[in-house]
Amino acid sequence: MGNAVDRLGDVRRRIAAAEAEAGRPAGVVTLVAVSKTFDADAIRPVIEAGQRVFGENRVQEAQGKWPALKAEFPDVELHLIGPLQSNKAKEAVALFDVIETVDREKIAAELAKEIARQGRTPRLYVQVNTGLEEQKAGIDPREAVAFVERCRSVHGLAIEGLMAIPPADENPGPHFALLEKLAREASVDKLSMGMSGDFETAIAFGATSVRVGSAIFGGR
Repeated sequence: MGNAVDRLGDVRRRIAAAEAEAGRPAGVVTLVAVSKTFDADAIRPVIEAGQRVFGENRVQEAQGKWPALKAEFPDVELHLIGPLQSNKAKEAVALFDVIETVDREKIAAELAKEIARQGRTPRLYVQVNTGLEEQKAGIDPREAVAFVERCRSVHGLAIEGLMAIPPADENPGPHFALLEKLAREASVDKLSMGMSGDFETAIAFGATSVRVGSAIFGGR
C-alpha cells in the first residue's frame, strides 16, 4: 500500500479483525505507532489521520521532534519503548507520557526522584526479557514479579503494565503467554507486546497495546 496513512488504515483493520477473532471487545487494543528514525514531516500526516499514540526508542531523538509536534497536537500520547539510561531519566519524565522500559533498580530510583522533582507522573511499565537474551534490555522473567513489587513498595512507583520483545527467531506465542502470566501474578492490567510481524498473535494472547512501526511508516 502506498503511503503511511493508507498503511495505518490497513493496520487498524487488522487489529480490529484480530480483536474479533480472539473474542475481545472492539477497540480494546491500543495501537502505538513507532515513529523512531522518522522526522516530523513523516509523522504529521499520520497524526492528521487520527493516530494519537506514538512510540520512540531514544530520548535524544524524541527531544528533537516531539516538543513541537506535541505543541501542535496536544492530545498526542508519547511512549518510550527503547532502553532508558539513568542519566536520561530527567528528560524522559519531562517528555514522555508512558515509559515502557523500567528494567532495573537504578532506573526505578532515578524515575522516582524525577517524578517527585517534576511533579509529572508518566505511566510506567516493566520490560521483561522473556528470551533471556544477553544483548536485550529487560529484567529476567524469574525476577519480574518481585521487581514490580519493589518498584511499588521501595520506590513508590505505580507500575501499570509489562512489556516484552520476544526473540526474533522464535515463535512469539510462548513469550506472549509468559508475559500474560507474569502480569496476572504481578497484578498489572496492561500488556505491551506485539510488533509489525506478530501483533495479531499478541492480540490473541491478551495484548492491550501493540507497537507497530514498519507496517505503518515503511522500511527504515
